[in-house]
Amino acid sequence: MATAANVRRHGFGRRRYFEVLICRRGGAVVGFALYFFTYSTFLGRPTLYLEDLFVLPQERGRGAGRALLGELARIALRRGCGRMEWAVLDWNTPSIRFYKRLGAKLRRDWILTRLTGAALRRLAR
Repeated sequence: MATAANVRRHGFGRRRYFEVLICRRGGAVVGFALYFFTYSTFLGRPTLYLEDLFVLPQERGRGAGRALLGELARIALRRGCGRMEWAVLDWNTPSIRFYKRLGAKLRRDWILTRLTGAALRRLAR
């Protein structure tokens, strides 16, 4: 459903909804991290939320993901964030192992909740 026009408008237009880091190796793009900021009322500080981390399959295990996450951590600290969060699909065991090796803790006590389509429109009425 994403279009180039929407991504351009939402990430690079007058009101930016997200920021993005691009990872290159030898001039070629090998991955990206798309993120934005939320606010934690528990901490009283902002949270860096990683929406999407992608590394080309042939580049995985070569440090691109680690480099992107490291830069996100530096951005989070520079901007006074109390934490960095993201979601991972429960079947994505390679990513889960990778995140755990970095020291990330998987939360099982919070359930991602989403409204889309007709349900979203119905609630908005």
